[in-house]
Amino acid sequence: MEKILIVDDVEINREMLSAIFEDNYEVIQGEDGEEAIEIISRLKKDISLIFLDLMMPKKGGLEVLSYMREAELINHIPVIMITGEATAETDMKAYEYGAADVIYKPFSTKVVTRRAMNLMEQYKSREKIEAELKEKTAELIESREQLANMNEFLLDALGSVVEFRSLESGEHVKRVKSFTQILLKYVQRDYPGYKLSDSDIRLMAQAAALHDVGKIAIPDEILKAPRRLTKEEFGEMKKHTVYGCEILDKFKISNDEFYSYCHDIIRWHHEKYDGGGYPDGLKGEEIPIYCQAVAVADCFDALVSKRVYKDAVCCEESFNMIKRGECGEFSDVMMRCFELAKSEFFDTVNKFSEGEQDK
Repeated sequence: MEKILIVDDVEINREMLSAIFEDNYEVIQGEDGEEAIEIISRLKKDISLIFLDLMMPKKGGLEVLSYMREAELINHIPVIMITGEATAETDMKAYEYGAADVIYKPFSTKVVTRRAMNLMEQYKSREKIEAELKEKTAELIESREQLANMNEFLLDALGSVVEFRSLESGEHVKRVKSFTQILLKYVQRDYPGYKLSDSDIRLMAQAAALHDVGKIAIPDEILKAPRRLTKEEFGEMKKHTVYGCEILDKFKISNDEFYSYCHDIIRWHHEKYDGGGYPDGLKGEEIPIYCQAVAVADCFDALVSKRVYKDAVCCEESFNMIKRGECGEFSDVMMRCFELAKSEFFDTVNKFSEGEQDK
């Protein structure tokens, strides 16, 4: 039977919550933060949900959340913070420390039940998706034949993770893959010095699907912020390029081409031709041509897509912003290919938009 932990120094509050769930769950009670930490350290992921009071003797709710973050449990066990202080400041503190939701005393039985059910289902779904993603990524990198057969699963799984965690469209990775392939086809045709074969382009475009995998490691309060990030938050967001390579390295089987494309794209898809990008400040042709292509593709899709902190920009204006250098400097080669690919980029955006409307 799944376990729910209820931590509150007021017995009547514990009993009220226990009465809601005890028929279907094993309910465990704790009287304060120290007891909560002891129970969590013992049961770990066997706990399906925690109700946690904010203000308690010995250790408060925020201290329990801090322990869970250090123990790397906060992303695996949903925590609903219980508080009698319905203020924006306390809410923000709870969310910053990793709480999944906040409820206020006195609480409604129906509301508490629905929120609890939703959170447990969401966390189970995320755990399943991320486990499958890691497993399938390892398999895909190990075998190029498996890559060809399982690529669609990878795209769907990664899109689902991005959609769940960052509230972006799950179509983002598919569009970036399409844009990358379009650009590289023009590089192949008009710039033979890069010696791109059809097989190279296929693998490079497939690798582009993994460009944002490092966002899995970015904290929710930054990834889901409904506003422009602060300087410090943006500094943490930039680390997704490094985190992504760390994730990829765990599944490294050999130094094959596909692994190299994945690694380079994950790390360098935010580098700029003038050296103004990150994380390594590469300049000019130090940036592989396929990373340059993914950078343009990612930038264009970010502009034309609606995000929690901005509205979508129309295709024409997005194209002009990139051409005017408002999104950083790209090479003359890449901008020439971008011009040639303009109509195909617009058609791709329209195709995916129509697909969304049909759902």
